[in-house]
Amino acid sequence: MAIDKVFRDLRTSLRRANDRLQELRLTVVEDRPMTNDAVVVDNLEYAVEDLAGWLKEALDAAGAGVDASQIPADLDSVRRTLTTCQERFRRIEEVYAASLVSYEKLTDLASFASERRGEWTPWVASVKRGIDLCRYPLDESRVRLTECWQEIAERVGMTSISVHSTTIGQKIESPAGAGEIAHETIP
Repeated sequence: MAIDKVFRDLRTSLRRANDRLQELRLTVVEDRPMTNDAVVVDNLEYAVEDLAGWLKEALDAAGAGVDASQIPADLDSVRRTLTTCQERFRRIEEVYAASLVSYEKLTDLASFASERRGEWTPWVASVKRGIDLCRYPLDESRVRLTECWQEIAERVGMTSISVHSTTIGQKIESPAGAGEIAHETIP
């Protein structure tokens, strides 16, 4: 597969993840009820805001990777941008797992909704739906990241070059017909 194609696919999957995360952010930050706020809601907001920032950085790196992967591909730049993208994505997955979809966090949200009732119950249901909708594009992005690394690994394996120099000096001859032929070896 072409390296620019796998980077475009990565950028597309990260954009999908970003779209889902922005929908979740809208629910968590903008649409939340204003009365009887709680720490569980604040922690959810902080986690979503962190994810949004890291996802933007991953998207920027993927875009730079698309640019660097154009023919002729600058493999060093491609590798650096992919490393940045991978690091941001690792953070995203860690926080998503620990702060959004962990059993403890989902149980806290459910308890919060049952305690507060009213407008909080549909809000929590919407948040849970939004969290779940983020899962597929994040899984897809993980697969695309792996494909990018595989493509780089294949290219590195194809561009192996060996150089052996055995010249010790240089032989200089004067042009024919100049009378005398001079030979000189320069170390």
